[in-house]
Amino acid sequence: MKFRFADCELETDTRRLSRNGTVVPVEPQVFDLITLLAAHPDRVVSRDEIVEAVWQGRIVSESAISARIAAARKALGDDGKAQRVIRTVARRGLQMVAEVTEHTSPAPAASTAPIQAHQAIRFARAPDGASIAYALTGDGPPLFLAWHFPTNLERDWSDPDCRPFFDAVGDGRRLLRYDHRGCGQSDPSLPDIDLDRAADDLYAVADAAGFDTFDMLAMSGGAIFSVAFAARYPERLRKLVLMGGYVDGRSRRGAKRQDENTEAIVALIRDGWTTPGSPLIGAWLSAYYPDASRQTVQNWTRNIQLASGVESLLVMRSMVNTVSIADLLPQVRTPTLVLHSRDDAVHPLSEGRKLAQGIPGAELVVIDSANHNPFPGMPGWDSFLSEFNAFLSS
Repeated sequence: MKFRFADCELETDTRRLSRNGTVVPVEPQVFDLITLLAAHPDRVVSRDEIVEAVWQGRIVSESAISARIAAARKALGDDGKAQRVIRTVARRGLQMVAEVTEHTSPAPAASTAPIQAHQAIRFARAPDGASIAYALTGDGPPLFLAWHFPTNLERDWSDPDCRPFFDAVGDGRRLLRYDHRGCGQSDPSLPDIDLDRAADDLYAVADAAGFDTFDMLAMSGGAIFSVAFAARYPERLRKLVLMGGYVDGRSRRGAKRQDENTEAIVALIRDGWTTPGSPLIGAWLSAYYPDASRQTVQNWTRNIQLASGVESLLVMRSMVNTVSIADLLPQVRTPTLVLHSRDDAVHPLSEGRKLAQGIPGAELVVIDSANHNPFPGMPGWDSFLSEFNAFLSS
């Protein structure tokens, strides 16, 4: 469904807002608020309706509601004084006062066909014989994206939140993505994993894709593999960007509470992994992405459950929780940008500082966000993309 009002167009199927033909990035809760108001322009929408639709009925502060209203007005080119699009009705709620017209979106088959048309999935052979799936899209300077585990090349590419991320970082570039061994289209067996093997997998995929010297963007746990690769094969990398990475796994950070949290998460995964759309797995993901919409969390829960078996996931988690790359950092000679969310609840900002302090000449930029790594529309996304592009193009 499309809603048109004032100089704006809101597409609910693609979750896209544009003004005067230009896409306006908005975080998921702001998008949900605008959608709710656009769908009911004939009446005042109460505070309770807003809380139910945007926060799924959770307890929320007045300041949080006011912040989302202000962000919605800003995205629509409105403000609290003019109120030409959204009007506040004292003690009652909000109303969309701009004239709204509705338009039916195209059939799903027509809209999804182009998404699948430009991804080619191929396979590399690791030194130990494992089959590693990879995908190439776009044209331009080569960029290797080391995504976090578990991945699924096919499902991630067609995901309505992941796809805009790939399109944005891959804009004007030849984008290379891969499925870690033990998940997605790669060899499902993951009896063991270590930094050397992970670095060798990256090397095999880069060779198979024809990437000689390239840039690398590493996310979350992908950062530890990328640092291992950079230390072993410095001649292959031009620039390295680490987002949400860390030096020491949770079990190495010296706090008893970390060990207790790790055990609790393992129990949660075991209990919830085989339940389709498990709310336990959804709660786990919400800690990574507190600003993700309920629909996004549901989509990602389904995708990661289908991407990996529970045993492979736990093998990988055991490795990344107990690893330390502190000794490898001084060996990295690639120009490196470390990006880290200020309020990351998964890997704290202190881990990002350790990365930047340990890698010679590395730069640290703090992203104002609570999301482990921001996606389009989430707080911090614009800053992330701007810093990323500026570093690679400098």
